[in-house]
Amino acid sequence: MKAGRSFLTKNMRLPEHMPEWRLGPWLTRLLVAVGIVLCAMVVFTPFELYAQLGFAFTTFLAAYVINRFTTGRLATLILIGISIVTSLRYLYWRLTSTLGFETNVDALFGYGLLAAELYTILVLLLSYFQSAWPLKRKPVPLPDDVDLWPSVDIFIPTYNEPLDVVSQTALTALAHDWPAHRFNIYVLDDGNRPEFKAFCEQAGVGYITRDNNRHAKAGNINEALKVTNGEYVAIFDCDHVPTRSFLQIVMGWFLLDPKLAMLQTPHVFFSPDPLEQNLEVFKKVPNEGKLFYGLTQDGNDLWNATFFCGSCAVLRRSALLDVGGVAVESVTEDALTALKMNRKGYNTAYLAIPLAAGLATESLSRHVGQRIRWARGMAQIFRSHNPLIGKGLSLAQRLCYASAALHFFYGLPRLVFLTAPLAYLFFGAHVFNASALLIMAYAVPHIVHALLTNSRMQGKYRHTFWNEVYETVLAWYIMLPTLATLVSPNKARFNVTQKGGVIEQDYFDWELSRPYIALLSLNIIGFIVGFVSLVFYADSWALMWTLIMNLGWTLHNIVISSASLAVAGERKQIRQAPRVVSNLVATIQTQGGYRFACETTDFSQFGLGVRTTGQLPLRVGEQVWVSVFRNEEEAMFPARVVFVGDNKLGMQFDELSIAQQAELAKVTFARADTWALFWADGEKDSAWVAMKSIGHISLQGFKVLGREANQFVRSRFARLFASTTK
Repeated sequence: MKAGRSFLTKNMRLPEHMPEWRLGPWLTRLLVAVGIVLCAMVVFTPFELYAQLGFAFTTFLAAYVINRFTTGRLATLILIGISIVTSLRYLYWRLTSTLGFETNVDALFGYGLLAAELYTILVLLLSYFQSAWPLKRKPVPLPDDVDLWPSVDIFIPTYNEPLDVVSQTALTALAHDWPAHRFNIYVLDDGNRPEFKAFCEQAGVGYITRDNNRHAKAGNINEALKVTNGEYVAIFDCDHVPTRSFLQIVMGWFLLDPKLAMLQTPHVFFSPDPLEQNLEVFKKVPNEGKLFYGLTQDGNDLWNATFFCGSCAVLRRSALLDVGGVAVESVTEDALTALKMNRKGYNTAYLAIPLAAGLATESLSRHVGQRIRWARGMAQIFRSHNPLIGKGLSLAQRLCYASAALHFFYGLPRLVFLTAPLAYLFFGAHVFNASALLIMAYAVPHIVHALLTNSRMQGKYRHTFWNEVYETVLAWYIMLPTLATLVSPNKARFNVTQKGGVIEQDYFDWELSRPYIALLSLNIIGFIVGFVSLVFYADSWALMWTLIMNLGWTLHNIVISSASLAVAGERKQIRQAPRVVSNLVATIQTQGGYRFACETTDFSQFGLGVRTTGQLPLRVGEQVWVSVFRNEEEAMFPARVVFVGDNKLGMQFDELSIAQQAELAKVTFARADTWALFWADGEKDSAWVAMKSIGHISLQGFKVLGREANQFVRSRFARLFASTTK
């Protein structure tokens, strides 16, 4: 690093697209000091209503011009600066001008809301720090001499997942473009199942098991480390299928940097998660995890603070053993392992290229269970391995890890925001000791600038307002586990997230939806109370504006709660395996020897769909041979027709041998470009479009609830009638 970098940036990696300003150490410090003083003057200067409105208008105009007519990272940094100043100005005003509560009820609700706001502003500032300048690391070429390529062990841990899920990952891993004598594949079966051992013997991959399940996935991997000897370990969850180019793309960095202990790649999912499935937004709206893998991890990489995410990553064996193997002290063993590596002085890295893809959780209950484990694990890390204290980390690394841990404490603040206006509408509690107009004059700039800045930074990975839906769906369920783990960090236990399976029919998850129904009902009642008060009892302008502000807030909460409720309406998923959308060159050969050119529309390990140039003389049930091409390479598979439509056919493979399954994986799942298309999919962020979309989903939530409530009442009356007529 060049002289003149501050203590904060001494651990920073310089991105290729970052200009290296040579201002000298003293000039740099002077400019930073002047900037801090100017920002402090803006933050701490008190304004009356009209002056604050003028300040808000000026910042809105500046932000609009910068966002609309400028490009580049510097413009983004300016928007971040404006957002930080307006947020800190709001916070200073809140702390100095709005806390003169007159009653205990006011104080109870007022300080509760203030605590939630302090949390959200802290998380906002940390997220800006993490994501302001993504590193955008590029692959490093390997030596031309393959004898210099290192040896790699590929671990596929499994516990209770079905064989067809695990076998697909193992067979796809066999397609790796890597010297055969320098990599080995091992299925780590914690379920100790004979059929898995038999499959591994037939497929030619290693099989490792143990006589206990201590420490779950972490213990499973640590046991495998004892009986294998590759220089590096690549870990894939048993539902994550890697491309054949995975090792060639990631391993160059390890040869370039001898201190690099771990390199993580994105988790991409080729099946919709419950929110995408139930809200019908798959590949239209970025899923919950895309922000983390698309932006946050890339930002962490700048500060040498990339987290290990348990799959789609490579670790240097010597470094892993140096920290005692995969961490067993937390149920998020992966993040803690990376933290230990960084504390030991090792580097971690992130390569934002999708090189593997897996199955998302199929149902809302599994999705919630997985997020509860993540929340518990990060609370464990914050409580027992707090990154803010202890040796070995730079200040930047501490902030990145703290941001990750604090993120999962959003449950209680989110519930506070969803119920805060009810304190006034139900109890007359004044949570702000200020007029409604002054509150809006300070709060609106804070909120709008945060939305605008995040939209510019995160637009490809998280659409406006969707974060509120994601958090509301989980808030109730992660609130209690995170708070309990803070008190008793050692009581959290690892739970395996099951993958694979079908949902045979549509149904409404009444049990999981109870918190959403309660929130929605309370806000609807509050809105009615507030509206009646506005119409019949608002005898002053001050009271009218206070009611309007709380009614607007409550209406927003109704929309978000109802949209979250819509997620509980599970949709039918009857395919044994999800299809991957892909246009591949293919041919169909009939039993009579006729051959027709076509292209695939989608594929899975059990079948594929094709598009033809005309109507083919084929019937449902007819046996055919399907060829799929990769460049000049052809792979042919027996299949039967299961669907015939206008220039479209659906086919299911006949029972394939292990060799044929491996060949199918090689020309489909293992293709280097398969997951890049998934990563690039999605519509551009627009606040207006997002608002309309969530509004539509909110109406869908009301319809789902009405339909299910009607069916519930009718079934109860039917039972009652049947019992009375006996």
